[in-house]
Amino acid sequence: MTATQVRPDAPEAPPQLNEKRVRVLSFSQQVSRWDLKVSPYLYISPFFIMFAIVGLFPIAYTAVISFMEWDLVRNSGEFIGFDQYIWILQNPQFWTALRNTFSIFLLSSVPQLVLAIFIAAMLDKNIRAKTFWRTSVLLPYVMAPVAVALIFSNMFGDNHGLVNNILTDLGVPAIPWHKDPFWSHVAIATMVNFRWTGYNALILLAAMQAVPRDYYEAATVDGAGGFRQFWSITLPSLRPTLIFVIITSTIGGLQIFDEPSQFDNTGQGGAAQQWLTITLFLYNIGWREWNFGRAAALAWILFLLILVIGLINLMVTRRLVRDEGSRGAAGVLRRMNRKGDAR
Repeated sequence: MTATQVRPDAPEAPPQLNEKRVRVLSFSQQVSRWDLKVSPYLYISPFFIMFAIVGLFPIAYTAVISFMEWDLVRNSGEFIGFDQYIWILQNPQFWTALRNTFSIFLLSSVPQLVLAIFIAAMLDKNIRAKTFWRTSVLLPYVMAPVAVALIFSNMFGDNHGLVNNILTDLGVPAIPWHKDPFWSHVAIATMVNFRWTGYNALILLAAMQAVPRDYYEAATVDGAGGFRQFWSITLPSLRPTLIFVIITSTIGGLQIFDEPSQFDNTGQGGAAQQWLTITLFLYNIGWREWNFGRAAALAWILFLLILVIGLINLMVTRRLVRDEGSRGAAGVLRRMNRKGDAR
């Protein structure tokens, strides 16, 4: 005998509805639906409208002028192609200004970033009068750039400057701050560092305070010292903020204008262009020679340089400051859980 399997009857499928139900929305419901979709764009539209008027349009208009021989009297120009760019690239003053700009940028941005991280780490400690010290760090940023430049230009005077007077009293020869290119770059970079170090330190301090304190407590229990905690917990957690600070410092360093223009009475970058920067060169072409076509071409060259250097800084920062913050935090939490289970 063979046993036969009895297959249970399959449940009947529910009958399909031929008619689709149409959901009718009231007028108030439609308004609410459109409000949820449209209102965010309306809230952010003023910024983009203002940017298009005062930002995007001048940028595009400058690009058009850079390809023309512009006539200021008739407010019109003749299209000449890339002649303005060729003139800029063949001008020796452009390469001198480019060298000076990069020299001042390196002398200011690198020490500025190191000092900002150090100051932020000190302000992140449990010290007395935190509000006083944090406010004091920001005071140089509040000062007007022209005032800072005038004060430091007198301090770095060649004959009767405060720094040279102190050096001569100590038996050290006076430094030619306004004659030697390197020392003039050091003086200008000192002005920049004085004004912007505290600002960047407060930005980094805000990022440090966002790191959970449990990570440091767990690292202390594991026997990690202060330097090890900073290197393994604080620095990886600062990666997004460091990228922001480095990029903004790059943009500001390559566009430096106030400090070199106020370093002497003429504002032309020195008698031998010792501290002539790209922005000073642009200003001289546009407002001293009244050649807006060449000035616009130089402005676009500077824009492309900032874009390239910013991308390079972004890639270097991502490579140096590895994305170990989340993995390090997870490791700290795992160790904390293991210690809790052991107890």
